[in-house]
Amino acid sequence: MSTFVLDTCALIDLGVVELGEYADGIAAVTSITIGELAFGVDLGDPAQQTERSALLRSAITDHEILTFGVEEARLYGVMAALVRAAARSPRPRRLDLQIAATAAAARLPLLTTNPKDFVGTDRLVDIVPLTRATR
Repeated sequence: MSTFVLDTCALIDLGVVELGEYADGIAAVTSITIGELAFGVDLGDPAQQTERSALLRSAITDHEILTFGVEEARLYGVMAALVRAAARSPRPRRLDLQIAATAAAARLPLLTTNPKDFVGTDRLVDIVPLTRATR
């Protein structure tokens, strides 16, 4: 059984995406994703806050959490430079790049519903695009 990393959007959409060959794998999330989810809890109406709080709790209890440390920070810097070299600004993608750097440091593929967020990083991390399941 293989382990993989879900980016924040993939985690949010987990019930409606096709995981393909990763369906029987072990999903990990990053501490960056936990931060994004924690921020989202305080946004929206009370019903959204309840739903987001449940997702945050589930992310913490149901998945391995990969932390962002020195190696991840170094890889983030390299990825930001690669994105800039691809004529794109790394600034709006900072959290995405930190998630990608965490996956790269763990040598795990990164599953995402937004592969465009990671253009330029494919030299360092395997980006796996996910699509919504057809019903």
